[in-house]
Amino acid sequence: MTESANNGFIKVITPKGKDKILGVTIVAEHAGDLMPEFILAMKHGLGLNKILGTIHMYPTWAEANKYAAGEWKRNHAPETVLNWLEKYHTWRRG
Repeated sequence: MTESANNGFIKVITPKGKDKILGVTIVAEHAGDLMPEFILAMKHGLGLNKILGTIHMYPTWAEANKYAAGEWKRNHAPETVLNWLEKYHTWRRG
């Protein structure tokens, strides 16, 4: 939500298990202002992790791009590794 606007979405298409950006759809106010960051990333082979690691002014429209990258990261967390690490750290503390 930026400037009292709370409608719209950003959909990023990536290969399974990769952060490479294959395509983007933005349906929101200022979509044209948001798209260039994804176009630049696609042109230069930068993935969603790079967008996530980029400093974005807050609150601005561009923060939506970072949010979309963060959602991708949360949805692609390596659950098996995270579960193993949780068990390891629980064991070490015990």
